[in-house]
Amino acid sequence: MGTFSNGLRLAWGTLTALPGPAPTRVDRPVARVAMSLGWLVVLPVMGVTAAAGWGLVLLGVPALAAGLVVVGLVQFATKSIHADGLADTADGLGSGRPAEKALEIMRRGDVGPMGVVALVLVLGLQAVLVGDLLARPWGWVFAALALAAGRLALASACSTRLPSARPDGLGAAVAGSVPSWLVTVLHLALFLVGMILSDVLRTVVGADVPRHAWAWGLVMGLGLTTVTLGLAVRKLGGITGDVLGAVVELMTVGVLLGLAIR
Repeated sequence: MGTFSNGLRLAWGTLTALPGPAPTRVDRPVARVAMSLGWLVVLPVMGVTAAAGWGLVLLGVPALAAGLVVVGLVQFATKSIHADGLADTADGLGSGRPAEKALEIMRRGDVGPMGVVALVLVLGLQAVLVGDLLARPWGWVFAALALAAGRLALASACSTRLPSARPDGLGAAVAGSVPSWLVTVLHLALFLVGMILSDVLRTVVGADVPRHAWAWGLVMGLGLTTVTLGLAVRKLGGITGDVLGAVVELMTVGVLLGLAIR
């Protein structure tokens, strides 16, 4: 089995709780594919959850409630792996402790006050913003794309410029696996996809998501990702599996914030 198919299988098994074939090998080239294309692999899952939320809105369910359902479904479909990473990273970075102590806090897995606040704010914002999109004509399509686009933060976090904070764990297995030039290409490609989709849907079916909103979304998502990775390198010495989860959730909320701009 080739590197590409193994990478897709690794991305599916790592980023979702849904059954699927396991990769026959896991090495650096396979990790590169998985971390680069994770956003594309989960796109069908995000499409189904967003469409379900749109269906609830059509049935008369308030948009905010539908947004909460979508975020809940996403967490269920992804084993809440990224939310767990967000909570642990918030506790570790927010502790103000030296790197070794902060990493120990993150490894414990229990959720402290900083983690709780981060989860409430980030997932709550996601629900509100997804609900706003579900209430707009064809906004569910952009909700799905935004939820998937959050996984593009994995490529940024696994750039060859960033080290691992630990010698073991998921962070060590994937750190530095994605060339910096490929990270740039992936962001530009997703930027163009969103802009073209916005123009086509607005022209053909009257969708209510302007193209500048998608541009702002990627800028805000990338900004939150960059700041978080900078803090992780400065305070922890590099990335960990928890940091990967944190940047996914933060990029997701950044993209959704941009899409809220009219």
